[in-house]
Amino acid sequence: MDNKSIATVLYETADLLEIDGQDSFRIRSYRNAAQAIENHTEQIRDIISEPKKVLAIPGIGKGMLVNLQELFKDGQLTVQAELLKKYHPSMLQLLKIQGLGPKTIALIWSAYQVSDVDGVEKLAREGKIRELPRMGEKHEQKLLKAIEDYRRISGRFLIDVAETEAKKLTDYLAKFAGFDKITPAGSLRRGRETVGDLDILVAGTACCSPEERQKSVRYIAQYPPLMDIIGQGDNKISFRLRNDLQVDVRLLPPESFGAAMQYFTGSKAHNVALRQRALKMGYTLNEYSLADLKTERPVAGRTEEEIYAKLNLEYIPPELRENLGEIDAAEKHTLPTLITLDDLQGDVHMHTVETDGRNTIEEMADAARVRGYKYMAITDHSKNLAFANGLDDKRALAHIQRIREANDKIEGLTIFAGIEVDILADGDLDLSDDVLAQMDVVIASVHSVFNQEPAKMTERLLKAVANPNTSIIGHPTGRLQLRRDAYQFDMDAILTAAAHHKVAMELNSYPDRLDLNDVHLRQAKQRGVKIVINTDSHHASHLDKIRYGILQARRAWLTKEDVLNTLPIRKFANAMKHAWN
Repeated sequence: MDNKSIATVLYETADLLEIDGQDSFRIRSYRNAAQAIENHTEQIRDIISEPKKVLAIPGIGKGMLVNLQELFKDGQLTVQAELLKKYHPSMLQLLKIQGLGPKTIALIWSAYQVSDVDGVEKLAREGKIRELPRMGEKHEQKLLKAIEDYRRISGRFLIDVAETEAKKLTDYLAKFAGFDKITPAGSLRRGRETVGDLDILVAGTACCSPEERQKSVRYIAQYPPLMDIIGQGDNKISFRLRNDLQVDVRLLPPESFGAAMQYFTGSKAHNVALRQRALKMGYTLNEYSLADLKTERPVAGRTEEEIYAKLNLEYIPPELRENLGEIDAAEKHTLPTLITLDDLQGDVHMHTVETDGRNTIEEMADAARVRGYKYMAITDHSKNLAFANGLDDKRALAHIQRIREANDKIEGLTIFAGIEVDILADGDLDLSDDVLAQMDVVIASVHSVFNQEPAKMTERLLKAVANPNTSIIGHPTGRLQLRRDAYQFDMDAILTAAAHHKVAMELNSYPDRLDLNDVHLRQAKQRGVKIVINTDSHHASHLDKIRYGILQARRAWLTKEDVLNTLPIRKFANAMKHAWN
């Protein structure tokens, strides 16, 4: 057994233990051991006879050593074998269904001996789930919707998950001599909200001859998190990772790297339009080069920039390559100067230990200052979010005072006192107007009653926008990517009202949200509505997630002039009180 096979056994055992409702510490010990073994450079089979070496691996204790010894001696783990007798392996797939936890899965199995998605869906459609303890018709309908969502989103991954996997693989590839350039392409490079698969392009001396490419492919095939190889050729290898993400790694000669970057970054619509332009100009464009149509002699291909220049176009940033007018704009030299991370002066949506955050005001301020921000805002929750220990009027006033005191102590950074106040079902805000008026920043957000009729939800949001204390509408559509659809309302009506009242719309950078999306951001820009890009941070480390919001803003053609938190301190403060320039 190699390390990958051992890790698979341990991961599966952890999942089965979770279904069985066993101790969380025990479950975690199996997962930690699996990850440690998966990434260990030395094969466990070569050191299993030397217990001290095995125990030296972080995440491997004496109990896990016994398990590993049993695995090599008997070819199986007793605990896994017993669990597989009790539960079918297809139950592992059920854990991926939103709202279907281990206890419910075990309950369904106990009653019906059903252990797969199709079987559970059949039970729900037959009305049999509602007959189980603690279940009901409403739960049954939610389960059917969750299964529908699972099938719809299966194979999609949040951008931060894809980025993390790309970084780990890139770091691994960088250790191989002869790989000079390693770059993710595809939808990840274009900054799409979710990613279906990873395209990694590699160029260098190790990609030139057939012999060198074979060595390179063999090295890639040894990547520890690789689960199974889908296909393997002379200059490409495709495989799946443990989380089912498909990865395609392509080996390219340096002279074709730019052409391949352009081609595999996409989008398909952008590429088709670009190839048509090339043909009209007497060229042919593919993943290898831009070449003369008659002589087939390459005229560009080493870099993307030279390809676009040869086609008489400005360089088009990857985020804009969706065939939404970017080629015409590049021809006319009217592409916007897109917003960048460096343009932001502050982040004004973050939570502290006062509600459901994990850091203090001062710790969040230190993190903001490290990022070079000039200002920030503390915006803890209001009382309607009871599970988050939300603030009532009295606590909110005391919190304002604490924020002011912290602001007086910390140099080089302005800390605004703010609140993320709930928009209640009738459109009222969750704190009194007198308290809200004392805030520097008021983010009004929907956190409950998502299932209102579109007309009612529109009315609710319009009332919140019209409240004179509202500065920003937070995560305006309420979606949670791959988990919860946006609630329905008249976006055009809300944007029109926001422009009238000078209320900004948030671009929430947290990868689960990315709300507003790029389509709605373009609508807001067209209506003259300003944007505030925030992280909704609940921990100091979350401030780094602002880059995902910047990617979405760039996809929407936003410039720094469209975003309020690119303004200096005094102008931003005025904008929060509806004094837009």
